[in-house]
Amino acid sequence: MTSSTRRGRSPEGRAEVRRGLVAAAARLFTERGYDETTVDDIAAAAGVGRRTFFRYFHGKEDALSPDHERGLARISEVFDGAHPDEPLPSLALRAAETVFDLYTDDPAVARQRFALTGRVPALRDREAASVHHYRRLFTRELAARLAGQPDGELRAAVTAAALVAAHNQALRRWLADGAPDTDLPDVVAHFRRVAPMLPLEQERGGEPDLEDVARRLERAARALERESSRRTG
Repeated sequence: MTSSTRRGRSPEGRAEVRRGLVAAAARLFTERGYDETTVDDIAAAAGVGRRTFFRYFHGKEDALSPDHERGLARISEVFDGAHPDEPLPSLALRAAETVFDLYTDDPAVARQRFALTGRVPALRDREAASVHHYRRLFTRELAARLAGQPDGELRAAVTAAALVAAHNQALRRWLADGAPDTDLPDVVAHFRRVAPMLPLEQERGGEPDLEDVARRLERAARALERESSRRTG
């Protein structure tokens, strides 16, 4: 029995093996290039076998990704364990914030991932697919809580899209600045700026003004993109 097999028997051990594979993939993709790196190269650099690699990833295009299954599970746990009286905006924000440390726990790998996804189409496509999974989960959880309310399904979809967009923008902003450890509280604070834009609170007239919400989201998106462009330009 190899040491990697023994490590992979506990949740902590599996997480350790996965982190090792991700770090190896990030380093090899950066040093050699994505196309020039094989699954066997990544496994060998991480000190595990090919079969172990495929216990964690379907292919090398997945090897750089954060543990999105864990991120999605965390969000579901927050919604499942929430108190019935917790305000929905607070619940939605709290659920989204549980995913940040999948990126911020290892800033060095996060920086490499950010650079690589910007220039490798296969990695960029994988990241886009993960965004869809988060948006779909938030839409489902929010729609269940807005059932029977005016425009409940529409409000759930708009909120899910806004949460995921704000989450991604906060991370990109942090990464464009070099992913400094000291700025981690600012990542969450920046993300929380989306709160007043979410169409989750009933307006005084009884129904949310979705056209006004859409206008505010468009203005905020343009402002955030301008800020991101200044930081990366």
